[in-house]
Amino acid sequence: MAQWMPRRQRFLDELLRLEGRGDHRHQSKCANCDVTASVAVWHCKDCFTDALFCQACLVRLHCDSLLHRVEVWTDADLFERVTLKSLGLRIQLGHGRNGICPGTVAKRAAKEGAVGLADKTGNDGNAGGVPGTERRSREDFCIVDSNSIYEVALDFCTCGRAEDHDIQLLCARLYPATTTNPATAATFRVLRDFHLLSLEAKSSAYHFYNKLACQTDNSGVFQPRMLKRAGRGHAADGIEGTKAGECALLCPACPQPGKNLPEDGSWKLVPRERQFLYALFLALDANFRMKRKDVSSEADDPSLGDGIAFFSQVDGYMAHLDKHWDVEQEKSTCVAHDAVDEPDRESVGTASSGIGTVDCARHNMKRPNGVGDLQKGERYINMDYMLWNSLANHDDIIQLFISYDIVCQWHKNIWTRLAGYGPELRGRGRNRHYVWLIPKFHLPAHIEACNILFSFNLTPYVGQTDSEAPERGWANANPLATSTKEMGPGARRDALDDHFNDWNHKKIMGLGKFLLERAQKAIPNMSEFRLALVEAKQGLPEADLERWTKEMELWEDDPANPNPFKVADRPEDIFAICKRLAEDAEGARVGDAADDVRGDLHAHEMIDMGMQLEEQQRALQWDSGAVKLHATDRQKAALLERSNKLGRKITEWLKIRESFAPIVVPLRMADDQARATAARLQATPALPVHTIKLWLPSRLASVPGVIVKESHARMEFALRIGKAETALGELRRLLLVRTAKWKHKDAFTRGVAANTRAKTVIDATEWKLKLQVLAPDDVRARPRATFSDPEHKSRKKKKKRLEGRAATEEMRKKKQEERPASWIWLSQLTDEEGSQGGMVEALRLEWAKSRARAWRWTEEVDLLEQEMDRVLRFLRWKEAWWTKLQDQCLSVVEDPILSQGFTAYAQRQSEIQRHLRLRFEGSWRDIPRYIDIAREGLGVIPVKFQC
Repeated sequence: MAQWMPRRQRFLDELLRLEGRGDHRHQSKCANCDVTASVAVWHCKDCFTDALFCQACLVRLHCDSLLHRVEVWTDADLFERVTLKSLGLRIQLGHGRNGICPGTVAKRAAKEGAVGLADKTGNDGNAGGVPGTERRSREDFCIVDSNSIYEVALDFCTCGRAEDHDIQLLCARLYPATTTNPATAATFRVLRDFHLLSLEAKSSAYHFYNKLACQTDNSGVFQPRMLKRAGRGHAADGIEGTKAGECALLCPACPQPGKNLPEDGSWKLVPRERQFLYALFLALDANFRMKRKDVSSEADDPSLGDGIAFFSQVDGYMAHLDKHWDVEQEKSTCVAHDAVDEPDRESVGTASSGIGTVDCARHNMKRPNGVGDLQKGERYINMDYMLWNSLANHDDIIQLFISYDIVCQWHKNIWTRLAGYGPELRGRGRNRHYVWLIPKFHLPAHIEACNILFSFNLTPYVGQTDSEAPERGWANANPLATSTKEMGPGARRDALDDHFNDWNHKKIMGLGKFLLERAQKAIPNMSEFRLALVEAKQGLPEADLERWTKEMELWEDDPANPNPFKVADRPEDIFAICKRLAEDAEGARVGDAADDVRGDLHAHEMIDMGMQLEEQQRALQWDSGAVKLHATDRQKAALLERSNKLGRKITEWLKIRESFAPIVVPLRMADDQARATAARLQATPALPVHTIKLWLPSRLASVPGVIVKESHARMEFALRIGKAETALGELRRLLLVRTAKWKHKDAFTRGVAANTRAKTVIDATEWKLKLQVLAPDDVRARPRATFSDPEHKSRKKKKKRLEGRAATEEMRKKKQEERPASWIWLSQLTDEEGSQGGMVEALRLEWAKSRARAWRWTEEVDLLEQEMDRVLRFLRWKEAWWTKLQDQCLSVVEDPILSQGFTAYAQRQSEIQRHLRLRFEGSWRDIPRYIDIAREGLGVIPVKFQC
């Protein structure tokens, strides 16, 4: 390849010359019939000659080559594809040129499938046809071949001896797609090609067909001739003047200064709350499947286009790494991210352990100069270079939203690292507003603080961006790993550049459908969630709403202010209390506390076990009550097995309980005698297991004359408070889940089967709710004043029952907005004096999240509206750009034959951009009206969301 590189410009010129008529530019008569009067403007792309023919000769020459691709030279000075069908070629099945019908045993399949021009009677135009043969025509028959997918005019034979249509196709070496009235067939050649490709390259039928579809549609086909498509052949400075990243296909929907933004610069002067409409959304990620073995070298295998597309220029990238290779990488303060704590992994025996990329986060496209090799894992210095290098030509962009799955660690010292980099990188970090986020799918793997600080759902001005674009790109690129890992460095970069350009091209061609589908989802969701926010405000105190709104706006203006989504004064749940009690037990080994240990078991563990047995008793009681009168033997057996197992667990636990409190022995014996007596009176084998008393400290305190150990009482009280808080949190969650499921059922569920399934899911949620209702009630039922606790009075609350009883008639008569919020949503419930302490964090957080959901969907609609406008602006610019190149090439190229090819290619590319723009405009023509309707239905919309 190093020997070929000096001849790149000559090769590019020849490729462009072939776009015109070349040496046949002055041909005035048909190359076959030699008739001067004929219009010789047709040629065949699959025939070896580039000569021009008249229509009649072209069709006659292709009677036995009916699956060739032909083109016509138009008045626009370019070739356009036409079909042989449009020129009059018809395929005749059933009767061959020798008049032999396929219905005879002596048929000769090799001679069947005759092709020729149809005469006015519809019979075979070739000599020897069978006179009077009846035929049934298919004007839109589709034939799939290795080169393309063809639409042909085909005539089936329908005479008395004719075979079925599928057999007639087989006789012509065409495999029918169906046996009933076939309208599509594949040649034996394409079936053989696919078979071999599936065996050797493991290609799927889906990908093979898409390849044929791309070959068929010239306006959507990606040409690997990167320099040709980038217009470098038309430039005065040619290939040598190609700038970094210039051959990469750009995302039309992202802001591209000078291409799809207002030329007057008004977009730079918008208020802070509107800057997100002109922001860049970038996503970083690494892929360790894209390794390269330690083979070849840069000297032996240089890249054909170093830095002109997606990979950065090699010398500059490696110089940056060599200079900063010894920079220490801080350990993770979040969960144990391998990318942070083990950055040198996956590098043994490789020259490149993978690649990193910078993607357009909203439209799934690779960024120019945003790809680089990783030598030893996912090091910060590699990813830093890719990010800052990809921001070339975007110095005017003020706001950037940057996501990375380890952004919580990577961004901490990014400005310190950037200050030590070269001037070509340092200047791209200035005078911008950055927002650091974690992709939605990766976020749950982080600690809770990261889930609040770096969430796309909570952060303002991001719409419904999920930033998982790199993962979608990896799914498409990973099949290349098997072949590219064996390549030299230059060949591998060229192959990946080619693939990424193809990926971007497909995304560009699909932008019309992609943005349309997102708008169809976002517009109704904007209305729905804005109305849900209005409903969420009903019944909430105005003073609290004003205070929460102010706190939210302060945080949105400056993230340094307190985050409104962070839970303040979170109560201890059962897990936190168990941890605290375990720490207390570890520190207390002497004195009275030392008596709280029996063997390996501490008193708080024994009490916790007893409370878990209580929960199992309660669940068994509920399940037993739900069993109908005519329950099956299987249901009865399952309950009996559960009851027996629980009884054995309680028996073993009571033995442990007696070792901590010997007073339990006589109480247990008395309880057993009472249960036995009750069983005899009721004529039952035994009373249910859930009636067994467990004699926890709170129950012992109710027995006259029994003194409960204070440390045990404190432990049980703490554990019950923790269980109540946990149950209350789960109760709130289940109530919200139940509401969401009912709304989803009412809005989307239709039909008996679907309603039954939905009701089953809702019933399961209802059952969980009933179990959670009992937990706080159980806390209130236990005596608490079993020890002297100074905090006890402050924690006593005037509780309301949580049973799911119907509202009273007086409550039903009140309007929804006048009904008071249930106490379960209050942070400090009404105390003994009746003063209200305020709303709970759960209610405040639910309002904040409801507001965030509504605003994210509103932002999404605003972003989509801007992106559609930018796409159309970009396509207009690209169309004009190719037209300008068409004019420039006349002054650049002196050879008239070469000039015609240059002009034809530029004209064709300009037409492609125009047709693409018109198609998108047609798809999106109703979107502005739908957006206006949705906004009008919302009433007054905040200024920051108006366009």
